[in-house]
Amino acid sequence: MSEQRSTVAPATESSPRGGGAASTPSPLKRLMAGSAGRNLGLVIALALLVIVGGATAGERFLSIDNMLTIIRFASIIGVISIGMTFVITAGGIDLSVGSVMGLATVVASLTAVQLAATQTSWVLMVLIALLVGMAAGLVNGIVIAYGNVVAFMATLAMLVGARGLAELISNRSTQIVNNTGFLSFTRADFIGVPVLIWIFVLVAAAAWFLLNRTTFGRRTVAIGGNREAAKLAGLNVKRHIVYLYVLSGLTAGIAAIMMLGRTTAGTSTHGTLYELDAIAAVVVGGTLLIGGRGTIVGTVLGVLIFSTLTNVFTQNNLSTSVQNVAKGVIIVVAVLLQQRFASRGKSS
Repeated sequence: MSEQRSTVAPATESSPRGGGAASTPSPLKRLMAGSAGRNLGLVIALALLVIVGGATAGERFLSIDNMLTIIRFASIIGVISIGMTFVITAGGIDLSVGSVMGLATVVASLTAVQLAATQTSWVLMVLIALLVGMAAGLVNGIVIAYGNVVAFMATLAMLVGARGLAELISNRSTQIVNNTGFLSFTRADFIGVPVLIWIFVLVAAAAWFLLNRTTFGRRTVAIGGNREAAKLAGLNVKRHIVYLYVLSGLTAGIAAIMMLGRTTAGTSTHGTLYELDAIAAVVVGGTLLIGGRGTIVGTVLGVLIFSTLTNVFTQNNLSTSVQNVAKGVIIVVAVLLQQRFASRGKSS
């Protein structure tokens, strides 16, 4: 499975006279050093977790219902992580996605919005959530690209601001979703699979195509690999950065719709620390924190690994503290492996 990465054409080297041909890595080594090898490692890690879960929790863990529960649990954070993948691939960061998702759930579940949706269509609630997410992303993008504010600080400000605005709008109270059309759609099944999972699959497929098969994806990778070179190549880097943060806000809005459907409630506490889970899944999946390489397949696998890990611990009645320690170890190992691959790439 392919991934996008920044590439530079290697200089042509002539072999010295009388010298032997330069050694080239075997096809297997090239395969394992590329995206297929990294994704294979993630698949093996996921399979090992499933084996451990089956061995410790038995048929209860391996049941179809539990497998669907794992994927459904991963779907919301998975959609957010997909938007985060684009931002990190371009060398940025978005700490506000969790708060933006919470704000979108609050605005979309306001009594006035639900009343208007009842009189027109439940799709209005969906559009409101998407617009809130995209508006927050637009503000982030403009501040970062045209205000020259560091992405970490700009999105940290949005994290605090969006959460505070959600609390003000909701008066720190939970708003119940009672629109039957909206609930019927978000809580429905299609051929035995919940709609939330289908949304996750569709978003992942669209994101894979966007990153790997379009000019937008190639520009994203180029900006993350070398922003100055991208400027010299004629790319409108600032405008593209704005697009990326709008995209991140859009995925936060989609996640808000999914959260409203799953919990039937809008509250300012939704999405707390989701930004950290998303960054962890993206990094474990193989996207470089410094930018220049991104993989949607890896992100999906990273999300599933963390979701499966949580389910294994829950099935075995282990505390959340143990879960957090295990997640921390996984993140550190992933970052160390990234550094190793990055240094190997520079020396080759």
